Amino acid sequence: MFIGDLDKVVNLLLSLSGRLARVENALNNLDESPSPGDRQSLLEKQRVLTQQHEDAKELKENLDRRERIVFDILASYLNEESLADYEHFVKMKSALIIEQRELEDKIHLGEEQLKCLFDSLQPERGK
Repeated sequence: MFIGDLDKVVNLLLSLSGRLARVENALNNLDESPSPGDRQSLLEKQRVLTQQHEDAKELKENLDRRERIVFDILASYLNEESLADYEHFVKMKSALIIEQRELEDKIHLGEEQLKCLFDSLQPERGK
């Protein structure tokens, strides 16, 4: 159950961080005279996402406490080697989730760039 929760919380943090970054980029790239509604909408999204991100960080802190409790329980049942394997697994699980998300983002970006490139070549084919 702990590993499943770890997976969910890490993915939640990554998702919220990405969404918050996109909103902040949109705010930074607004024209000099954006409509008040656009700016206000983005500021509200930023506020909500920031609060959700803080809540998710709190969930992660609670999960870290659970991890220590689970580790202490397992320490009484497993030998040193198995316990070290478990500890390595937990650390790698988070790292691999992060790496997977980065790769998915790169694939998505590459697909978008490929589509834009293909679209930009389409009018030339008709000539």
